[in-house]
Amino acid sequence: MPLERFSAAWREAYIQEATVRERSGNSGPCVFCELASMEPGPDSGVVAHSELSYVCLNAYPYGSGHLLALPRRHVAGLGELTDDEYFDLFAMVREATRSVEVAYGPDGLNIGANLGRASGAGIPGHLHVHVLPRWNGDTNFMASIAETRVLPESLATTWEKVSDAWGRSRSS
Repeated sequence: MPLERFSAAWREAYIQEATVRERSGNSGPCVFCELASMEPGPDSGVVAHSELSYVCLNAYPYGSGHLLALPRRHVAGLGELTDDEYFDLFAMVREATRSVEVAYGPDGLNIGANLGRASGAGIPGHLHVHVLPRWNGDTNFMASIAETRVLPESLATTWEKVSDAWGRSRSS
């Protein structure tokens, strides 16, 4: 039996563009700064915002329900946040967590930030915190061997689920 090949060719243009920008020293406009001023909606992928932070869908999710919480201000690290920005950001992380729990009922969650390019940050100049639902047994051969993830829903469906759950506690 021949080895099956799986492709994530849709990422090719993104990777090439990011590499060229980084090597030239011209990173261009920050997509996260652009999203910070957009209204919530399925087209923008913005789920909610506060005065100092916002939550959006991850455009290249590890799995369904993958959200990002970000400060509106362009900063790379936690130490650059004011106290108000820090507390506001983590209040948004908490609400994103609640929304993912209501919308998906996962067995667990990954919450974390990749600080700097070496840690895996795709956009290291703008701090972002990942909120990702996880299920028992959700790691399979696709991610382990083929370095490919299978997403069972569109970003528009993810936006609808999480937006509908935003602000609702798990007990309601």
